[in-house]
Amino acid sequence: MRTDPRFPRLHIVEHPLIEHKISLMRDRNTGTQDFRTLLHEIALLMGYEVTRDFPTHLVEIDTPIEKMKAPFLVEKAPVILPVLRAGLGMTDGLLALLPAARVGHIGLARDENMNPIEYMVRIPEAPKSNHIVVDPMLATGHSAAYAVQLLKDRGIPESQIRFMALVAAPEGLEVFFKQHPNVEVYLAALDDRLNDHGYICPGLGDAGDRIFGTLKE
Repeated sequence: MRTDPRFPRLHIVEHPLIEHKISLMRDRNTGTQDFRTLLHEIALLMGYEVTRDFPTHLVEIDTPIEKMKAPFLVEKAPVILPVLRAGLGMTDGLLALLPAARVGHIGLARDENMNPIEYMVRIPEAPKSNHIVVDPMLATGHSAAYAVQLLKDRGIPESQIRFMALVAAPEGLEVFFKQHPNVEVYLAALDDRLNDHGYICPGLGDAGDRIFGTLKE
């Protein structure tokens, strides 16, 4: 895992399997079914790093040989918050690691100026839990920043919020960290730039359309 000197709270999860799988996702010839499977697999792999510092405590158990003090998670039920609709594609990967996690939903659309519009928000009441916000793309940064602000408005401190995405643009990270400087962000890849239409370049296209098979012919 590497960092970027421009963004102290950014973590780029480097692993050959992730790099290979995201290359397949970038390929325009990769179909919907494979795209979904790859997204699930990358989310699972990234989940190991996103949860790396989750605290554990020792509990006495009996092994088949003898008693021991064994480490267990202090918190078994963090909150996973996919940003609709594309974030849904990452949720099952995290649930494979954290089957007791609670799942909410943050529904955001965008207006003609690419500003987020809230249309549905369901956030479980868990003020002491870690909250993992997931969205495959962090492009302009406005939706990501808006989603995190919803949590902060509900009293969740930045130290309990993590944002997880596959791909981001530097412009979006600047917007995000300007508003939330102490939130940890985890990426599979940091791409070059945004184009004039607000798409990440080289990117992987519209993640929602590719997940749900709604690409225009």
